[in-house]
Amino acid sequence: MDARLVFTLLLFFATPAVAFDHGAWDALLKKNVVVLDDGKASQFRYGEVDRKALQSYLKTLSGVSEEEFKGWPKEEQMAFLINAYNAFAVEKILKRYPDIRSIWDFGKIFGNPFKDEFFTLLGRRMSLDGIEHGLLRKNYREPRVHYAVNCASVGCPALREEAYAAARLERQLEQQAVRFLSDRSRNRYRDGRLEVSKIFDWFKEDFEPRQAYFARYATLLGVPGGAHVPDLPLTFLDYDWSLNDSRSSSRR
Repeated sequence: MDARLVFTLLLFFATPAVAFDHGAWDALLKKNVVVLDDGKASQFRYGEVDRKALQSYLKTLSGVSEEEFKGWPKEEQMAFLINAYNAFAVEKILKRYPDIRSIWDFGKIFGNPFKDEFFTLLGRRMSLDGIEHGLLRKNYREPRVHYAVNCASVGCPALREEAYAAARLERQLEQQAVRFLSDRSRNRYRDGRLEVSKIFDWFKEDFEPRQAYFARYATLLGVPGGAHVPDLPLTFLDYDWSLNDSRSSSRR
């Protein structure tokens, strides 16, 4: 057999195939995410979204069967679910845009935007909570997903300006953690205490022991060198549920 052919075959089989192509979502994000403060926050141009392109991408997400999904590596599964959450959250907002100020305008009991099974994923009706709590938190035990899923709100960690991808997932998640925890408007050391996002209260079990977790990011939080992070009291800051729309200047 020709040596060049052997090399080509070896290269082909050594290179992992991409399980799902998120290129369409990546393009939408690159066009419509407005990055603020070096990525610590972002806004989204809801009014400029190519709705047909978004719905076409959502259709491809819904076309993946549970059996196919289960055959993917963990990183592929997580990237798929994070991208699905973020894309369907955008679609949810667009159902009422521009006459919407917060995702909670859909209601907290009737029409709850997080519990509403308004799309199909992995062969069944699904909600945003179903992705976040029923799949991501339950199956992967990765606290940094809280910095990746975006609930279309100012208080939420920034919607990333690119799609999540298996090959880059570790770097992307860690960068999201660094961005969020270095945002002094939402996480900071002040007057001898840590003032942090309500995310760390709502999902405290995902970050336990919390003080040890915060100790890893003490520099980002502005904790002085002599302070012992595990001894610092915690205060949880109010969460801003305002829509993360680029037309609004409520954030900065």
